[in-house]
Amino acid sequence: MQTNLFQSNFGSSHNLLPYQGTVNYYGKIFSTSEANEYYQKLMEHIEWKNDEAIIFGKHIITKRKVAWYGDIAFPYTYSNATKFALLWNAELAQLKTAVEKITQSTYNSCLLNLYHNGNEGMAYHSDDEKALLKNGSIASLSFGAERKFCFKHKADKSVVTTFLQHGSLLVMKDETQTFWMHRLPPAKLISQPRINLTFRTIVSPH
Repeated sequence: MQTNLFQSNFGSSHNLLPYQGTVNYYGKIFSTSEANEYYQKLMEHIEWKNDEAIIFGKHIITKRKVAWYGDIAFPYTYSNATKFALLWNAELAQLKTAVEKITQSTYNSCLLNLYHNGNEGMAYHSDDEKALLKNGSIASLSFGAERKFCFKHKADKSVVTTFLQHGSLLVMKDETQTFWMHRLPPAKLISQPRINLTFRTIVSPH
């Protein structure tokens, strides 16, 4: 039986998930002026490219744009396509430091997504690629349009929904990726862009 749980509590002490995983929503960690400044700099200074995937042998190019940054040129493969990380720029280094201070975790890479409007979203998936630190922390920063964000349990199909604000931080960790999927559903009434940064830890092949 499917349940739909709406969660709005903030902070590291409150877990949005009812079981088998940990998701903490910190709300806005930047002032509106700071968030606006980072939004503009990320728009201008990130090397955005349309995302590519190979699905059932077909080469797909999405409207959504992405970028992949890190400590070194980490390879990262998802949807049967491999990207190599660019080195941090000034804004990403600042954001990484801020997120690490709040979460008390360290990250060596960041996948960025640019959604131009509410017609662009992301289907249910888990960030469980073998290159990622198992049960590690994934810190998600949002800038721009506020969007709904959903989690669905893989077994019982329970759904947890929250909203990600401009300048906000959400953290997924522990067994979340094993037992839950997440998605950014389309929202046709939203006309403004959203930038999402997910700071991660790649397990070095060395």
